[in-house]
Amino acid sequence: MRTFLLLPGAGGAAWYWHRVAALLRGAGHDVVAVDLPAEDPVAGLHAYVDLAVAAARGRDRVVVAAQSMGAFTAVPVCERIGVERLVLLNAMIPAPGERAADWWGNAGSEEARRAAARAGGWAEEIDLATYFFHDLSPQLVAESGDHALDEADIAFEEPCPFASWPSVPTTVLAGREDRFFPVDFQRRVARERLGLGIVELPGGHLNALSEPEAVAAALLAEG
Repeated sequence: MRTFLLLPGAGGAAWYWHRVAALLRGAGHDVVAVDLPAEDPVAGLHAYVDLAVAAARGRDRVVVAAQSMGAFTAVPVCERIGVERLVLLNAMIPAPGERAADWWGNAGSEEARRAAARAGGWAEEIDLATYFFHDLSPQLVAESGDHALDEADIAFEEPCPFASWPSVPTTVLAGREDRFFPVDFQRRVARERLGLGIVELPGGHLNALSEPEAVAAALLAEG
């Protein structure tokens, strides 16, 4: 049995992982999905990391999985506790000390997103329906409104608190239909920053909601 420590992206809602968590528990594993205090203007990455470390305390064979901005919490967690594996899903892969506010420009995400929009025929201006909800059911879209939080500026402004990439087996998962971080962009960033390829999965940026079976299977396959 493994422990899956599931970390959400911007907005901090553990609910994002609830469909995957149910499948992992059904496969006999321990699951801890962490709510992060995204709206707290004085919390930030250090508080997020402390909460995640505390959630994993006393648990064995920990696999850390993080979506999107959650990578800025997950990588420092792997410096502080022993983990079996790190899995990043549609992730903002950080460099040591990088601020999330700088990541977009450093990685070239906006240029990649706009180019993909032009090629795909959807609007370049960001809206939730086009970039995040396009592959979700109406029910999930409605439910998401009960869990949506704004991310306070502090989490974007703090340097990501790790000195070097942890020596932990790392897997990068990317949704083929991700419009926010297009799959070719994710492939390039994983190669440039980690020297790794990606594992392509169905679904968009929120594919733990839209394609939970595929995401759960990918997490289980890494053990």
